[in-house]
Amino acid sequence: MKIALPTRDGQIDDHFGHCDHYTIITLDDDKNIVSKEAMASPEGCGCKSNIAPILSNMGVRVMLAGNMGQGAVNILGSNQIQVVRGCSGDVDDVAAKWLAGDIKDEVIICDHHDCGNH
Repeated sequence: MKIALPTRDGQIDDHFGHCDHYTIITLDDDKNIVSKEAMASPEGCGCKSNIAPILSNMGVRVMLAGNMGQGAVNILGSNQIQVVRGCSGDVDDVAAKWLAGDIKDEVIICDHHDCGNH
């Protein structure tokens, strides 16, 4: 299984659709991290790009994000990617906390484009 984290400067990017890149973490069957790679973010808004099917085809099943609009949540969900919102901080720390069961979806939704409040 793989998890994706929208990343900027080693931190969770607050706006998934405009992140610098995605950190893709591959887990083994026991949820141990076996690899980590960076994947460039497509240009434009995440919900209007082809990022969801690309991530799904790579085996990504969880997106650990700061915030995103409902359109993006729906598109990721339709591509079998669970969204966990409300994440912040260093991507390695966020991944470790999620693996430990310490992070749950906070259902924070940006309801307008180019949200500057997060």
